[in-house]
Amino acid sequence: MTEERYKQAAAGAWIGIAGNLALALLKGVTGYMANSKALMADAFHSASDVVGSVAVLAGLRAAKKPPDEDHPYGHGKAEPIAAIVLSVLLLVVGVEIGISAVKSIYGGVHEPPEGFALTVLILSIIVKEAMFQYKFRLGKKLASQALIANAWEHRSDVYSSIAAFIGVGGAMLGSYFGIAYLYYLDPIAGLVVAVMVLRMGYRLLMDSVHSTMDHVLHQEDAADLLETVQRIKGVIAVDQLRAREHGHYVIVDVKISVNPRISIQEGHDIAKIVKLTLMKRFLHVSDVFVHVNPYDAGYPYKSTDSEPDDMPTLLH
Repeated sequence: MTEERYKQAAAGAWIGIAGNLALALLKGVTGYMANSKALMADAFHSASDVVGSVAVLAGLRAAKKPPDEDHPYGHGKAEPIAAIVLSVLLLVVGVEIGISAVKSIYGGVHEPPEGFALTVLILSIIVKEAMFQYKFRLGKKLASQALIANAWEHRSDVYSSIAAFIGVGGAMLGSYFGIAYLYYLDPIAGLVVAVMVLRMGYRLLMDSVHSTMDHVLHQEDAADLLETVQRIKGVIAVDQLRAREHGHYVIVDVKISVNPRISIQEGHDIAKIVKLTLMKRFLHVSDVFVHVNPYDAGYPYKSTDSEPDDMPTLLH
């Protein structure tokens, strides 16, 4: 991870920590004063975001470390691991919120929440949507799985605040029209929030686990890499190209064929150009391993009418 990338990602994480902490305190205090189970559940959701943002920040710092003897390919997988921590946290919080809501429904609801809870929920929806847009775009720009996961957690908080708004609003309408059973909409909304949190946590967990495993990019995703190598002077053919994801970046393994009559030094120079070209043009490519083969016109899927001396090299 470059220093500039780390600074931008860390700034996004700190904004998430500050924003979520403020919202969690505001919704928690307001939910307690307004006697709203839905708002209290939403406050716990925002509190989980605080811990999640801290996990993201820790992952970013780990990913920033350079390769070492134990981690020759770098620490890029620290980010999806941080996203896994966040996902598990969401699942735990979802279960806790659900249990609390069920207890409230079973115990009975005798009065609706206070009206000022709606104002706080509207503010929460606006702030969390703004945070989602900022984090999601930053995560895409920096190719950070942890930031993207954290952004979707903000979006889930928007949905939970909307559900809480409906629950609180419905309970207040029940008070206005004298319909006592509408009071249950508040804890029911808390239960809906719990289900939404569990669903989001499960989805993020599956995506994060997938990102921690090395997997080869699909052919269409690696097409630009292949085309770039084929255009490099001295490369007669690309025998094989595999690009595998390693955390937020990509490692490329490529086999190229060159003129069999050139020197070892020329072959080495061509391989070096291939590596530097890919790493310079594609910022998400962190390393390239190049294997140089002598071109064989009789090799399957290859054909040429050129004599060896007519084949391209770095010298002509």
